[in-house]
This record gives sequence, structure tokens and C-alpha cells, in this order.
Amino acid sequence: MPPLSPQSSSSSRDSVVAALRASGCVFAEDEAELILGAARTPDELAHLVDRRVAGQPLELVLGWAEFRGLRIAVEPGVFVPRRRTEFLVEQALAHVPDASVVVDLCCGSGAVGAALAAAFGRIELHAADIDPAAVRCARRNVAAVGGHVHEGDLFEALPGELRGRVDVLAANVPYVPSGEVGLLPAEARDHEPLVALDGGTDGLDVLRRVAAGASRWLAPGGCLLVETSERQAPTAVDAFTRSGLETRLAVSEEMYANVVIGTRP
Repeated sequence: MPPLSPQSSSSSRDSVVAALRASGCVFAEDEAELILGAARTPDELAHLVDRRVAGQPLELVLGWAEFRGLRIAVEPGVFVPRRRTEFLVEQALAHVPDASVVVDLCCGSGAVGAALAAAFGRIELHAADIDPAAVRCARRNVAAVGGHVHEGDLFEALPGELRGRVDVLAANVPYVPSGEVGLLPAEARDHEPLVALDGGTDGLDVLRRVAAGASRWLAPGGCLLVETSERQAPTAVDAFTRSGLETRLAVSEEMYANVVIGTRP
């Protein structure tokens, strides 16, 4: 059945906007347009609005998130890609513009890997996550660009033949300190997996593990890129340096993004 027409949905739009605004949605008009575009029938529209009013993230209601101009499929129980992580992709493209082998570690939906593949063109792409739900979702996004998705704990998930060959190792690791997970917005706290949020006591447990193992997988001149917070950045830089990587910090004040970049000499 085709989407609802503008004529038949004019009154629906007003009621959807009112319902979203009453539930606290700041961008009720914009969200209403997206939900109306996704609904194929009045019943489906009502169901989608109910889900959003109940507090589900808009991306899960729609079934996709926009990331660097791509529509990334997302599913319940999977980490929703953040727009600030586009800065990590931009840094990867700037530092290794001729990359041929790319790994998206802690891939979640596979948004970073899919965006890198779209920008680089023909590359060998691998993505990995420890969460089976994330792996299933990532396969929808990464397979579309010819990539491969693996399930397992960090580097243990990767094929051994990648050792020493990776040009870009992008790892959007969890970096929220355990004691602060409860302070996250309800959309993240209640609808995203803890394993994708909780980074341990200071938030950097997974980052340290990735930094420690990266040199065995990176090609000479290859880069590890990890997102972190402004507060954690000095400690993260130190972890990269201690792991033998030539390290720098890239910051985007506009996107509130901090990316630690480590290059294998």
C-alpha cells in the first residue's frame, strides 16, 4: 500500500505533532514529517506514534538512522549511531585516504564501516561486535557494501589473515563510566544495550584493550581511531602512546567530538 498522501494526512499531521509535542519531543514537527513518511496506513501511523510517545528513540521507530547521508538500518536493542561519530569517519578519510583494508570494531549497526566503504569505494571491509543483535543488524548495512561481519570479543572476532594488513581500524568503543550510565538520557539508558554504553570504572577499559592490541593488526602507517569524551581524552591519548602508537587528538567543537588517532610507525 502506498504512503499516506499529503492531502489525506493534513489532519493527521496536526494530531501527530500535538501528540509528539505533548510527550516532550523538542522537534515535534520534524519528527512528525518523518513518521508520516514511514507510515503506510493509518493503523501503522498510530502504532509508530504510540511507540515514539512511549519514549522509543525516533530512529528505532523509523527503523533507520541518518549517518553521513546514508540510511543505516537500526533495530531494537542495537546502539543507534550518533551524528558526532561522523567526525571519526572524516578523520579516517583524511589520515589514510588510500586505505584498502578497513575494520569497524565494536561496530553496532555497522554505520562507521558502511560510511567508510561508501567514501573509500572498493575496499576490503570487516566489522565485528560481541553482541549478536548488533551483528545481525550490521549484516544488513555492511553486506550492502560488500563487507563481512564477525561476532566475538574485539580482535578475537577477526580473521587471522588480517593481522598486519589493516589500514583503518575504527573502534567506536563504549566509553561511559559505569557509575554514570544511569545519568544517560532515557532513550539510550532504556533502549540501547549496556555493553555498547558501559566502558568500565573510568569508561576507558575497552579503549585500553583495543589500543594494546592494535599494532598487531595495523599495517605500517595504518591508523586506529577511537571516539572519547573531552574529559577522558588525555588518559586515552596516554593509553595509545603506551601501546607504541604515534598519537594525536582531533577535536570538533561544532560536533562535540573528540577522536584519538594512533598511527603504527
